[in-house]
Amino acid sequence: MEGLVLFNALVTRLLFFLHSLVGVWRVAKVYEEPMYLLLSLLTLLLFLETALTLKFKRGRGYKWFSPAIFVYLINIVPSLWILEVHHGTQSYSSQSEGMSQNTSSKEDLNQTLMSSEHTSGGDGLFETARVFIQNLSEVPEKDWTLALHQTLLLMLIIGRWLLPIGGTITRNQLSELLLMFVGTAADILEFTSETLKEKNVRNNPALVYAILFIWTWGLLQFPLDLAVQHDVCPSSLRARAFPSLLFCQYSADLWNIGITVFIQDGPFLTVRLVLMTYFNVINQMLVFFAVKNFLVVVLHLYRLVILVLAVRAALQSQPQVLRGEHSGPAEAAERGVSPGDWERGSKEGVAMPLRGSPVTSDDSYPTP
Repeated sequence: MEGLVLFNALVTRLLFFLHSLVGVWRVAKVYEEPMYLLLSLLTLLLFLETALTLKFKRGRGYKWFSPAIFVYLINIVPSLWILEVHHGTQSYSSQSEGMSQNTSSKEDLNQTLMSSEHTSGGDGLFETARVFIQNLSEVPEKDWTLALHQTLLLMLIIGRWLLPIGGTITRNQLSELLLMFVGTAADILEFTSETLKEKNVRNNPALVYAILFIWTWGLLQFPLDLAVQHDVCPSSLRARAFPSLLFCQYSADLWNIGITVFIQDGPFLTVRLVLMTYFNVINQMLVFFAVKNFLVVVLHLYRLVILVLAVRAALQSQPQVLRGEHSGPAEAAERGVSPGDWERGSKEGVAMPLRGSPVTSDDSYPTP
């Protein structure tokens, strides 16, 4: 079992490493500047995280947080930022030229594949691989950037699935978390693809930076496991004040609401509203997803109100004796009870269990 845990931990981090190198290679290829290969030095953080995890956790995960996914985001996000900014500086009219280049490259690849069938087995295989790599480098920048966005989200989901779980998260919670990640990844991919494809957005570098910042902010929810951590509330906390009971009983729900409102749907809704109202960028998909974000935020706030009312009702339904045990003379005076009466009442309440119960059974009397 320990060997399987180590294998999954190493394979997942190897996939993260290779995908990060592909992003760095693409940046250096687009700019034709070897200096950008220095971005690969960020992968040293991944090696450091791997060594620390193997030494202290034996490959297993941590509670509430995944350092491997966080370090992977540090490795790949700068490359995508650079590619998106570079794509924004290019002329929007070059799309047709890129499509024609893509078509010609596909034709060249097909011709090469057909010609390789007539060559020997070994030489044909190497020639096909060489041409395939060459045609990959000739794929338009827009398609490459979109492919990196898509594979990033797939790697986050598959990597979280393969990573060994910690001692505090169960398989059931992991499956719930992965299902949440699938929906989150779809929303994030749609947010970047639908907003950054607009010409008015591409012509405004500040707006591109703002969208990329919100996109990066949304990715930070993937290293977190807080939305599925259902902790058991101790009985000693159930008689405490309202905030303690609320955070104790519904911590996972509150984290889920906070992530939705402040990390994903809330910021996405803000950006879409700004695009529609200030920049006059209006299309059918933008309006639809703005309404969707609005409904999600409203439903989560409604969920928060329901949780608050449930906790308040639970506190009000507690026996008056339990609340009286935690009250003092000052609180009794506020309710109109004198301190002397409060002291006598408390003493009587303590003496009550010491009283003997009345004898009601005839068997307790001696028989004549």
